[in-house]
Amino acid sequence: MKWRKLGVVWQASGDLWWARKYATCPTPLWLKNGTLRIYIQCRDEYNVGRIGFVDIDPENPLRVLRVSESPVLDVGAPGSFDDNGVFQTSVVPTQDGRLFMYFVGFELCHRIRYRLLTGLAVSYDDGESFKKVKTTPILERSATEMHFRCGPFVSPAVGGGYRMWYVAGGEWEEIDGKTMPVYDIRYAESADGINWPEEGRVVLSVDREKEHGFGRPYVVQRDNFYQLFYGIRKKIPCAYRMGYAESSDGLHWVRKDAEMGLDVSDQGWDSDAIEYAAIVKAGNRTLCFYNGNDFGATGFGVAMLEVE
Repeated sequence: MKWRKLGVVWQASGDLWWARKYATCPTPLWLKNGTLRIYIQCRDEYNVGRIGFVDIDPENPLRVLRVSESPVLDVGAPGSFDDNGVFQTSVVPTQDGRLFMYFVGFELCHRIRYRLLTGLAVSYDDGESFKKVKTTPILERSATEMHFRCGPFVSPAVGGGYRMWYVAGGEWEEIDGKTMPVYDIRYAESADGINWPEEGRVVLSVDREKEHGFGRPYVVQRDNFYQLFYGIRKKIPCAYRMGYAESSDGLHWVRKDAEMGLDVSDQGWDSDAIEYAAIVKAGNRTLCFYNGNDFGATGFGVAMLEVE
């Protein structure tokens, strides 16, 4: 693949109380009026993340039409799994007109740095606001997924139910004097999108010599195969890069990272890291929304596919 970078779409100006900085993990949704909405996580002055959105013109993805004045999803009560931040990774329309938002709760810990578990919120007003299904995770910790059950990408399954690709694990590794999470990509299925098994099936393992984890997977189903776009948490340099894999069934993946064709720039907003790819078909164009340096501190940008 060959991509042409178009530039930064949006970066927090600091004017909104919930969005002083960052615009992390662009997560697209087509609105009924044809507008392309990108959900993002922004942080307040205390570095606590909440979820809002940026609406853009799909004909000109650098043209911002609207920014949410308030977050569509807030943090949980003190002591909950999401009391120090919420982080969207997938928004899924249901057959009855609702929207399911799968989000990650950020919980600070003492003996480990943090814990990341997945919650679910539902919108009844076309994505203007979301209400949590429950105050506890829908992906709760389990024996082999003790610290991380997060980053889910969810899609409706043929014939009913839902499929989920997510990152999970329970290990930490010291890299350059700092403990870093270790997790791979796993797979699970659900009949209702709410109740999920305690553990998933490992479908993509990290190369422990070079990597320590993956970022939010994003799955695209083609006519006769699946594409998987994901972030790779490298050890050297200790920063995100993008990865790519293909599969005939969504379960058995062949890594083809060299074919991704989208890497860091020589300088500027995405020169140190590149991650959280979300692929959108807009007319006859294919767009990739993504973050650059420091997990979205420099905003989110877009690239256009020029060669398959």
